[in-house]
Amino acid sequence: MLTLYRRPDCELCDLAERALSEAGVHEYGSVPISWDGSLAERYGERIPVLVRGDTGAELCWPFDSGAVRRFLR
Repeated sequence: MLTLYRRPDCELCDLAERALSEAGVHEYGSVPISWDGSLAERYGERIPVLVRGDTGAELCWPFDSGAVRRFLR
């Protein structure tokens, strides 16, 4: 399972979702992150962040569809 950590109304996060779609990824979880709290502390300015559930590996912005494909190999 993939999870995309994102902020609401985030243009970069929308671009990240487009990169996922262009890479053929259509099933993933999306977790909205506020400006405070533990997730905000963990991911901070790296948002959007794509996380693999199987390995815990993280792909931080900036990334494109090619980077997503490489990340999933």
